[in-house]
Amino acid sequence: MQDGKHVILCVDDDPDILSFLKIVLEGAGYVVTEAASAEEGLRVYKATPPDLVILDLMMEEVDAGTSFVKELKALGNKAPIYMLSSTGDNLAIATDYSALGLAGVFQKPIAKDKLIAMIKAKLG
Repeated sequence: MQDGKHVILCVDDDPDILSFLKIVLEGAGYVVTEAASAEEGLRVYKATPPDLVILDLMMEEVDAGTSFVKELKALGNKAPIYMLSSTGDNLAIATDYSALGLAGVFQKPIAKDKLIAMIKAKLG
């Protein structure tokens, strides 16, 4: 938490997605930290530990998202991690995302109301 607000780290290589997430989440009262790559995401994570992470599945490298999750596990991460994917619903059906250490998967494009409802349910 920062200034009494939950901190959400958003990691995505698409600046439009990052902008959308920042506008929506800050509008809902959250503090948003951003990163455009998994490598940058780790630096931001270490500098400002988040209460929740929203992460793109495929960024600069095909497995960047899953590698990032593994790195967070190694760091002892306790924050819920949500994956963003253009195959979101299909991924959730075909994959046991909890085995990857994920709290859930969001389908791109993200429905604003669904996003906020899920985060509020998770963070309280």
